[in-house]
Amino acid sequence: MGDLEIRPATRDDLAAIVDMLADDTLGAQRESPGDLTPYEAAFARLAEDPHQHLVVAEREGRVVGTLQLTVIPGLSLQGSTRALIEAVRIHADERGSGLGTRLIEWAIDESRRLDCQLVQLTSNAGRTDAHRFYERLGFTASHVGFKLQLGRA
Repeated sequence: MGDLEIRPATRDDLAAIVDMLADDTLGAQRESPGDLTPYEAAFARLAEDPHQHLVVAEREGRVVGTLQLTVIPGLSLQGSTRALIEAVRIHADERGSGLGTRLIEWAIDESRRLDCQLVQLTSNAGRTDAHRFYERLGFTASHVGFKLQLGRA
């Protein structure tokens, strides 16, 4: 797989991250890579929050993957801390290379390091290939999710 570094995302990575978020049928409908303004504000909020871990996978100076790991302290499960994996994206020319597995393994290891007792993730109901991928990595489809849109989509 060549040299790969998984590291915290920086402001300079933002355009590459947004391009990956927009690079599928669902993302193309909801992302706007031509205007980074709303993403810059969101990135600033993420950077300030110690419970947020936005990372990129970089190979040969090029961002080829990303994910966001959120640490959620809670009272349920006897005061357990959970980790939530979201926005997993792999650059189109890296899909099938094992990079997604490396990113998820990083997230699981980081969750353990942060003393989380559970790792969970969400995936759009239409992403059946992603669901099979997560199941191969040991995740179990265990809940039904609901959303209520409150503002801009």
